[in-house]
Amino acid sequence: MTFNKHRFRGIAAGYRSGLEETISDVLRDQGIEVLYETDKIYYTIPTRSSKYTPDFKLPKANGFWYLETKGIWAVADRAKHILIQKQHPNIDIRFLFSNARAKLYKGSKTTYADYCEKNGFRYAHKHMPQDWLDECLSHSTK
Repeated sequence: MTFNKHRFRGIAAGYRSGLEETISDVLRDQGIEVLYETDKIYYTIPTRSSKYTPDFKLPKANGFWYLETKGIWAVADRAKHILIQKQHPNIDIRFLFSNARAKLYKGSKTTYADYCEKNGFRYAHKHMPQDWLDECLSHSTK
């Protein structure tokens, strides 16, 4: 029997894999009672502190803002920015994408731009917008 056929046979028998079914057969053949997934063990995934280093710190009225440049915007990075946004709602982080029309993942209908709009992130496509540059120039400490 091929691997896939064995796997599907195991799933059809109520197991998650063919290997689990094979082990249950071995146990039964040895006269051992098979107790499959009868217990649950609860655990907590510990929280951890982390830090993020933005690419650029730029001046604006009454302070500064951060510019994060992105080619590929991986899922872990998107999750990080959602957490930062929730924990630090007053920090102004803007994104400059090499391609804001890129999809979140292969086959996705959602682009980086769509994701930003949905989550309230300011973003730009390929070039820094003139109003962002003007904001920096008008508050620069040269």
